[in-house]
Amino acid sequence: MGDGKIFISSIETSVRIRTGETDDEAL
Repeated sequence: MGDGKIFISSIETSVRIRTGETDDEAL
């Protein structure tokens, strides 16, 4: 389960980064 949490955390981080980049471009 430890690896699973790390995998999910990495996905959440990637999504946040992508969302942040999209928001910056929108502005």
